[in-house]
Amino acid sequence: MLRLSKKADYALMAMKHLALRGDRGSSSAREIAELYGIPIELMAKVLQRLVQRGLLASHQGTRGGYHLARLPGQISVADVIQAIEGPVTVTACSTDDGSCDQFAKCNVRDPLWKVRERILSALGGCTIAELAIEAPPATTMPAPARAVLQTNL
Repeated sequence: MLRLSKKADYALMAMKHLALRGDRGSSSAREIAELYGIPIELMAKVLQRLVQRGLLASHQGTRGGYHLARLPGQISVADVIQAIEGPVTVTACSTDDGSCDQFAKCNVRDPLWKVRERILSALGGCTIAELAIEAPPATTMPAPARAVLQTNL
């Protein structure tokens, strides 16, 4: 079964949250964690990883926090997942180093490589802006915030 880790889920949630904020300022790790019921320590680690990979920018101080390092339409879901989990793989031999005992004899290696490429293409074709287009429940984002989002995409 292909499944994203909790860290990747949390990273995508944080990225969508920050995309929805647009130009209204940064969000702290605590704010994001409390809003979505995520342990603060885990959210802080996820956000730090996204900063290290150049997807988020951070600044300290009383108005400090995190914000997107690029426009939401320039960050793909694949970028976020790979920043958190590393390269997307389907099998052990899906990596470039071919670290599998059956590599030379495997009769599904090439077809599975094609599956991996299709998955990466699909994830790469979906942006954070697209994730943020879905209207959240009315209680979490007022109409003015939706207007800001539309102008920033």
